[in-house]
Amino acid sequence: MDDLTGVIPLYKPKGMTSHDCVNKLRKILKTKKIGHTGTLDPDVDGVLPMCIGKATKIAEYLSEDGKTYRGVIKLGQSTTTEDASGDIVEEVPIQKGWHRSEIEQVFQRFIGEIEQIPPLYSAVKVRGKRLYEYAREGITVERPRRKVTIHRLELASDDEQFQERIPFVVECSKGTYIRTLTVDIGQALGVPAHMESLTRTRSGAFQLADCLTFKEIEEAVASGTVSALMVSIGEALTTFPSWIVDEKTEADIKHGKVLPLPKNFQNKRMAVYNKKGVCLAIYQVHPERPDVIKPEKVFVVN
Repeated sequence: MDDLTGVIPLYKPKGMTSHDCVNKLRKILKTKKIGHTGTLDPDVDGVLPMCIGKATKIAEYLSEDGKTYRGVIKLGQSTTTEDASGDIVEEVPIQKGWHRSEIEQVFQRFIGEIEQIPPLYSAVKVRGKRLYEYAREGITVERPRRKVTIHRLELASDDEQFQERIPFVVECSKGTYIRTLTVDIGQALGVPAHMESLTRTRSGAFQLADCLTFKEIEEAVASGTVSALMVSIGEALTTFPSWIVDEKTEADIKHGKVLPLPKNFQNKRMAVYNKKGVCLAIYQVHPERPDVIKPEKVFVVN
């Protein structure tokens, strides 16, 4: 099936790494050209868009999209991994609960741009090695701080009182460690905490309701309908500003030509479509000539 091109919004089950999902999908679709759009920890389930064929060219763009998660914070326990898979390193009894308004006030402190220190058990690289490799060897290294943005952080329950568990919804930028966010919220409440469970409910334009299970994809392959389930490159880039061009400009784009800067060109990058709705390319403002635009990726060629 090497002619397949598009994006499959996969429902990633718990217990699999993102790379495991790539390998399994390669076997199902019988093609090697597959890439995922953002790592999900094995304990996390939910939306994982998978790029097939020529759509692997847009994996980096889809990875940059914002994400939404639904999860549960467990109060009173901290773990080595900041989630439920780790060993408990601190435990305190929860003597009292928190009123809804108290938690909401704490949540407000984390909305906007914040700094995070990645978990010890994470894939962040320091001096050429992953942090989890240092952690497994018992080596202490300084973890780099990173800035991320929390767009929305809300309680996912109508309860007025909370004790050991806090269900939440968070909308955030790429690179946000929700595990670390739950630990920091616990600290703000004065107790150890970890992430008990987490589901990614949105990645860019893809929602949980859009996702397909491995079983559904296998059934579609068996019935010869898998192409109909795939999202086109153009549809997958709906979060980008778009530019529709005429036939003459389309021909120039197919040859990868530099073009004059259009009046309606937005931001530094735009998805370019022909009048039939086919996404032709990604164009950006030329870094040395601000009066012209150049192709960053071309999807349709002569």
